[in-house]
Amino acid sequence: MLNLIFVFLIIGSGVFYFYFKYRQFRTTYVLPIRKKMYASRAGTYLGSLLIFFGLNQFMLDDGIARYIVAAIFVPLGLYVTIFNFRAHKHYKQFVAEEAELNKTNA
Repeated sequence: MLNLIFVFLIIGSGVFYFYFKYRQFRTTYVLPIRKKMYASRAGTYLGSLLIFFGLNQFMLDDGIARYIVAAIFVPLGLYVTIFNFRAHKHYKQFVAEEAELNKTNA
């Protein structure tokens, strides 16, 4: 049962990753901070995908290769998630200012 929950979380993280990558590519070149914000949000979901995949490896059959993969993916996923979450928090505070600047210049 726990394995199915991890599979659902892996798929959900992948869907949100592609959604925010799509939003990043569809944002115009006039709004570079918004593009970076979407890229960091996508990176957050990529990191969570790595975490859930690594945790899912622990739940499967025993094997040294699975534990090695999990031992690599979980800390890497934590690093990617924390780094991109902080980047998203940083860029989010400038999005309204960027929109206002582009509204007055247009």
